[in-house]
Amino acid sequence: MLPEPVVAFLRRHGLAAADEVPHAVALSGGVSSDIWRVELKNGPICVKRALPRLRVEQLWEVPVERNRYERMWIEAANAIVPGVAPRVLAADDAGCFAMQLLADYPLWKAELAAGRADREFAAKVGDRLARIHGATAGDKACAAKFDTDRNFHAIRLEPYLLAAAKLHSVHSRVLENLAARTASTKLALVHGDVSPKNILIGPEGPVFLDAECAWYGDPAFDLAFCLNHLLLKGLWVPTRRKAYLLCFDSLSSAYLEKATWEKAGALEQRAAALLPGLLLARVDGKSPVEYLKSDADKDFAREIAGRFLRSPPAALSEIRNAWQRS
Repeated sequence: MLPEPVVAFLRRHGLAAADEVPHAVALSGGVSSDIWRVELKNGPICVKRALPRLRVEQLWEVPVERNRYERMWIEAANAIVPGVAPRVLAADDAGCFAMQLLADYPLWKAELAAGRADREFAAKVGDRLARIHGATAGDKACAAKFDTDRNFHAIRLEPYLLAAAKLHSVHSRVLENLAARTASTKLALVHGDVSPKNILIGPEGPVFLDAECAWYGDPAFDLAFCLNHLLLKGLWVPTRRKAYLLCFDSLSSAYLEKATWEKAGALEQRAAALLPGLLLARVDGKSPVEYLKSDADKDFAREIAGRFLRSPPAALSEIRNAWQRS
């Protein structure tokens, strides 16, 4: 059953009639928000409300104002690439918004889990991401609108890079420097959680979800964050590791081809430096990937991450090739 404030929100914005008591089903998969499928007289919609404390084992508290920035990212991205995110139907800056429900679109994570690795789709992810970054690069108005350093630190830098630094003292200085450089690089509008679990396979291409970490900062973070998942999926479904690495190639190539707002080599170098830090963070940070169960898999990720934290790579292919050889 929907909480009364959410029902009031729907009525206030005309999505539900004054006498309508909508039926709702909580959707699974989210650790940072309450998400409901809400059945209305005019059809089903999705409603999202941010939580002040995330549903993870470690204490992880984050500002609920991120809900507003997520909605703003969706609107900004759709203005650049129509249909690249669900359509926003109504919003309340107090922490709730309603959007188009895309229940029939497959989830990219589910496709990868089933071993279906589509290189063409991976390239479209890289292409769309680069188009959003490129359209917002150097945009002072966008930078002011998404001045969310506090949120990004709380949701990404602290629980990922800095949390891993606390557990791995031998790499702490490198990880802290990566976090500091990322925080100070202000170039484009960043999604912050470009993961296969947040990408739907739409008829026209990828549809991005869950932009709670939206921030005007370093686009290399989005690229490294998504590529990290394509590496880790090779441990989840080892028989398809080569196929996922081909997706890695397609996504990174399509992205870097469109990265014209700065020298592609500089952007790739930052992404390549971030990638081993994010690998380590998904094993020993506050949000470890749920599908790495064996100590052998975790140690494998730690070994590759440690190798490149000690000797930073100049290109993404260095990490990709080491992952394949190992």
